[in-house]
Amino acid sequence: MTVRIVTDSTCDLPPEVIAEHKIAVVPLYINFGTESYRDGVDLTRDQFYARLPESHPSPTTSAPGTAAIVEHYQRLIADGASGIVSIHIGSSLSNVFNVAQMAAPSITAVPVRVVDGGQITLGTGFLVVHAARLAASGATVDEIVAAVKAMAERTHSFAALDTLEYLRRGGRVNLIMFSVGTLLKMKPMLKMHLGKVLTDRARTSKGAIDRLIDLALQLGPLESVALVHAATPERLELLRGEVMARLPGVPVRMVGEVAPVIGAHVGPGAVGLVCLRAPSGN
Repeated sequence: MTVRIVTDSTCDLPPEVIAEHKIAVVPLYINFGTESYRDGVDLTRDQFYARLPESHPSPTTSAPGTAAIVEHYQRLIADGASGIVSIHIGSSLSNVFNVAQMAAPSITAVPVRVVDGGQITLGTGFLVVHAARLAASGATVDEIVAAVKAMAERTHSFAALDTLEYLRRGGRVNLIMFSVGTLLKMKPMLKMHLGKVLTDRARTSKGAIDRLIDLALQLGPLESVALVHAATPERLELLRGEVMARLPGVPVRMVGEVAPVIGAHVGPGAVGLVCLRAPSGN
């Protein structure tokens, strides 16, 4: 049985990882006014982040239609897939999971299972790569889905934003919180696990990176971590240094840059740490 794995462009997996595991990526859309671009296809990360600060109004984001996702599924079947597992960004952040669910019944030739990863960026990426490795080893659709859900329980994502401005522009934070945060010059932070998004904060940029490590340490033993950044390689290296110093022995499994669809909301300057807890008993 040849099971193929589908995800969306918010997974932030490096191109070489996508190619190695033959992962199909459905692009989401980033919209500057009346101009619409497929994330990662028509608009590169460099192009997006260069344009973002001067964009008024701010860009909006959207999920693809069901037809686009059905087309991806059909292409995989034509390529020999005997089953499909479609893993997407948490449904609390994007509608793409719901669209994939609507697309799946159109496919009757092979089983298609759609999974709400409950995660963001390389948190989704961890789940997708795990699924692809299982598929390559001959696991069934049901086995892969069960394993992905089990890994999702152990996956936590933390992000330190440079500013509240882009969340405010996108309507993701109320004006009172924005005013108070700006007044106190707080650095907003986000935590995501199993689809739930919680907030945190730090006083300074350095304090925010320290807080990311503190949150990771609170999880207990870690199997691995991943690092992400939004057009801020300098802060990425600061985070990498703190991981090396304070999480010795924990492998950095992947490094990625935040996709435009997420970058539109978090803005440039954000860094994130994705943590995979070690299984219980380890």
